[in-house]
Amino acid sequence: MHRVVSETRVLEANERLAARNRQLFGDSGVFVVNLMSAPGAGKTTLLERTIERLRDELRIGVIEGDLMTTIDADRIGALGVPVFQITTGSVCHLDAQMVGRALEQFHPGGLDLLVIENVGNLVCPAEFDLGEDVRVMVWSTLEGADKPRKYPVMFHEAAVVLLNKIDLLPYAGVSLDELRANVRAVNPAAELLPLSCRTGEGLEEWVAWLKAQVIRGRGDGLEAA
Repeated sequence: MHRVVSETRVLEANERLAARNRQLFGDSGVFVVNLMSAPGAGKTTLLERTIERLRDELRIGVIEGDLMTTIDADRIGALGVPVFQITTGSVCHLDAQMVGRALEQFHPGGLDLLVIENVGNLVCPAEFDLGEDVRVMVWSTLEGADKPRKYPVMFHEAAVVLLNKIDLLPYAGVSLDELRANVRAVNPAAELLPLSCRTGEGLEEWVAWLKAQVIRGRGDGLEAA
């Protein structure tokens, strides 16, 4: 009983801080994506490919969340976009307070798009609102078709589920149709976009979707492609 009450208080406090972040993002005119996945699903590679396609059209910034090291932040910084590292230590997710503290040093003013790459974990990140506009989940198809039903929280919370590594499906023995059906069973409203960051298949559909959301969400004078 005490644990449930404690967890409820933590989430309530997080919601208050998330609302503050959301107000700051709104005042700054930046569209914010909370990018989530299990470890190894391909979040950082997806982010690299996305930046490469949009950096000439959108002003993009990134907040990187990791348990340890700046490896992913270094990869993103090499693309010439501003990036801020949050090192969580033993904490398996980002929360609104961590992001709020980052924003004291990494103000989003002047950005069109801010991507918060969450810590790689299949459960915890989906429970904490960061003040984002949209949650996007990257799922490695190699992890199997049954996981959406076994680990439904993140699938349920995502507006978009990117089914990554489809080029490896013939070698993995995973049915894309079954995976789609299981995601739909958990979240019928989610946008499902199969893609491969290695071959580029499906990336243009994802980039077009994201650009349209930035334009619609912020109305900052950008022209649709």
